[in-house]
Amino acid sequence: MTHLKVGDKAPDFTSKDQNGNDVSLSDFAGKKVILYFYPKDLTPGCTTQACNFRDNASLLKDKGFVVLGVSADDEKKHQKFIEKHELNFTLLADTEKDVIKKYGVWGNKKFMGREYDGIHRETFVIDENGVIEHIILKVKTKEATEQILAL
Repeated sequence: MTHLKVGDKAPDFTSKDQNGNDVSLSDFAGKKVILYFYPKDLTPGCTTQACNFRDNASLLKDKGFVVLGVSADDEKKHQKFIEKHELNFTLLADTEKDVIKKYGVWGNKKFMGREYDGIHRETFVIDENGVIEHIILKVKTKEATEQILAL
């Protein structure tokens, strides 16, 4: 779905986190970033994926990764999601879909015969220099961490 390619400079952005603080991609210069886009807080697939990152947080940290989740949900919904599932990473509230559109993950989707616009579940692995190292278009929610570490 995305128009971005491996080797592209990751588009910088500033968005609010679950606490209303500004977070920019440039804040993580010198670190590897897992920037993952997901449709909606507190839904089965999104919860499975988030819990996979939560459960593997120490492994990801040891490998030098920072995890940032992005959806169009607001800060309050993100806080509920974090509290309910004890998530240990930052969620960005992209209610205006600025980041979502910059990364090209907004578009036509099909589900149960219905077509609609929504967020495509995609993951971008960004290196220490802000360059896209990998793009995972077919995310396996139960194996999100494993997919990244296998790259």
